[in-house]
Amino acid sequence: MAVEAGLDAKRIQELDRKHVLHSWSVQNKISPLPVAGAEGRYFWDYDGNRYLDFASQLVNVNLGHQHPKVIAAIKEQADKLTTIGPPMAHETRSELARLIAEVTPGDLTMSFFTNGGAEANENAIKLARWYTGRHKIVARYRSYHGATAGSISATGDPRRWFAEPGIPGIVRMLDPYTYRCPAGHPDPCPVCTGAPHLEEILQYEGPQNVAAVMMETIVGTNGVLVPPDGYLQSIREVCDRHGILLILDEVMAGFGRTGKWFGCENWDVVPDIITVAKGINSGYVPLGAMVIREPLAEWVQDKYFAGGLTYSGHLLACASAIASIEAFQEEGVVENAAAMGEALASGLAGLQERHPSVGEVRGKGLFWGIELVRDRETREPFVPFNAAGEDFAPMARLMKAAMERGLYLMTHWNVIMVVPPLTITREELDEGIGILDDVLGLSG
Repeated sequence: MAVEAGLDAKRIQELDRKHVLHSWSVQNKISPLPVAGAEGRYFWDYDGNRYLDFASQLVNVNLGHQHPKVIAAIKEQADKLTTIGPPMAHETRSELARLIAEVTPGDLTMSFFTNGGAEANENAIKLARWYTGRHKIVARYRSYHGATAGSISATGDPRRWFAEPGIPGIVRMLDPYTYRCPAGHPDPCPVCTGAPHLEEILQYEGPQNVAAVMMETIVGTNGVLVPPDGYLQSIREVCDRHGILLILDEVMAGFGRTGKWFGCENWDVVPDIITVAKGINSGYVPLGAMVIREPLAEWVQDKYFAGGLTYSGHLLACASAIASIEAFQEEGVVENAAAMGEALASGLAGLQERHPSVGEVRGKGLFWGIELVRDRETREPFVPFNAAGEDFAPMARLMKAAMERGLYLMTHWNVIMVVPPLTITREELDEGIGILDDVLGLSG
């Protein structure tokens, strides 16, 4: 069998269209861009067009593209040993687990390695049920936890509809979405303060039946929703009162994205289980982890852990994550995310002042969302909830206009996510904000 080499963009697209099944897409309505290379905060196509990556691809390339330390670590590990099964112990896997225990908050001390965030969430649900002997999981409506059977069931995003009926035992609570508060945001608001709304849900479901409350610390694709101060603490207190585990999904918010190592550190809350992926090694090799606190780590010592993956703790992935964490520490990446986050907040506030289509900007660190509206007074969304096809066309045009100007964006419904690599410079931020300013002018 001959292997084609030196393919041009046209041939790559032909092969892609014929042989690659793309996620969350109608296949004959998409035309993926052939990418020739990337470095730092930019990637480029085969025509030499360069794009500033304001999405970090899928909010995962936290260190930027082709970081030399991470690339070198992968090569070095490949020369030594490419893979060894999960039943074995290896220095690379063990060292990564130690480093994760070192950088995570509180007494999060033991890791189960996965291939990504969805599998980490899947195993968090299972472990919570085994540990508590209860079966219900309280999740939120504006959430995305992955596309495997359990994680998509816990997801509130409409993408779960296609997988329903999902696993049993998932119940939902409303989100602290202060801009569009589902409770009308009375003072005090039962939803946006956390505890009163959760207590009501538990009243209906029976707290003795609930194994865990599972939530993104800061909601990602469903709008970059930052909880009000006090919200996360109140959820933690309710969980403690009823013997319910708190699972925080930090697949997006973790590893420096918010200007802290982990999003929950912004509110001094330590979950019982934290799930991570994406920024753990910038996606250079697929990797995720379910990290558990000491009480769970002690409990599993003499219990059968009924979970496993062929590639759990793959050595190339672990080596890349060790190098990534070391790069974070040596290069002040978290500190840069915090500093550039202040500059980004100022720049986005300026966009809000200049463009009536910007209803709200919100975020922390380098994790921001721009919510677009048709009318600031009524807050009518720029495109409808779960918009697709022609309904989504206005946002599609904005994305296309940005790409034509050299800026790659990630959007979800009426929200533009502004989530560049954490290594971004002030000059690059200004470049991206300038293009956004130009493009938002087209929306009226």
